[in-house]
Amino acid sequence: MEYTHLGRSGLSVSRLCLGTMNFGPLTTPADSHVIMDHAHEIGINFFDTANRYGAAMTPPGQVGQHDEAHAGWTEEIIGDWFASGGGRRERTVLATKLYGAMGGWPNEGKLSALNIRRACDESLRRLRTDYIDLYQMHHVDRDTPWDEIWQAMEVLVAQGKILYAGSSNFAGWHIVQANDAAAARGFFGLVSEQSIYNLLVREIELEVLPAAIEYGVGIIPWSPLYGGLLGGVLKKERDGRRRLAGRAKETVEQNRDQIAAYEDLCDELGEEPANVALAWLLHQEGVTGPIIGPRTREQLDDAQRAVTLGLDDDVLKRLDDLFPGYRTAPEHYAW
Repeated sequence: MEYTHLGRSGLSVSRLCLGTMNFGPLTTPADSHVIMDHAHEIGINFFDTANRYGAAMTPPGQVGQHDEAHAGWTEEIIGDWFASGGGRRERTVLATKLYGAMGGWPNEGKLSALNIRRACDESLRRLRTDYIDLYQMHHVDRDTPWDEIWQAMEVLVAQGKILYAGSSNFAGWHIVQANDAAAARGFFGLVSEQSIYNLLVREIELEVLPAAIEYGVGIIPWSPLYGGLLGGVLKKERDGRRRLAGRAKETVEQNRDQIAAYEDLCDELGEEPANVALAWLLHQEGVTGPIIGPRTREQLDDAQRAVTLGLDDDVLKRLDDLFPGYRTAPEHYAW
């Protein structure tokens, strides 16, 4: 495994981040523990979760009876794993998130000082730890001023409950606004940003990625395989291992020629499409490491190859030709 600093911080994290969103709903607690143990065995020290994980997949801020019963389940699974000892917590750089509603009562979501305090304490309880390495805002809160948000985060840092703050799904100007407000207070501000980023979805190259690079904010791509569509989906479809439906089917049909050419290129390289997609992200400036969400130990093993997979300039150009990206704004759309 290779390691890098998380943004401009001195914190060393693995170039692959273990995503835990499947833990509970799709992966049993016992299998989740096996995956986390194996992640440590292969050198992955960076784990990502969120307080809402474990609930049914609904947009942030929306909550129902089923969701309330299961939100927090993933953090509890991780907490049970930490409690089994063996240095598991000490060897883990733990990232979690807040924003989405954890109940139907006012102030049970978003980024008020009250919810930041309560949400952090509840995550600590579920995770069975006394501190969070990276506490991330899962979404921007347009109704709460940055001075309030940063004051609450400063208190958590002073109490030793969190070490670093990060963001997710922010626009470029949100990163700038947040870190300028933090700097005015003498606070370290954001060290990371989680954004959707993959060969098919490259919009962050317009403004988010340049802003993150300028401000020393490490990019942690989520959905690096775009829901598996960059993981050999056409071959799996032909082999009967995957049946496409809904939005995934629509996306494949809209991009079938590109995806087919991509899988042909991967065959030419003798590499699995998923590993090429992950390796491409690791070649992009500003990227700390993509989030991988294995449902099995075998899927975790397969992803290791991406870290050592070198892509030369010719391959990178061919990938850009297949999946055109964006130049930094405003040059992309103006002179």
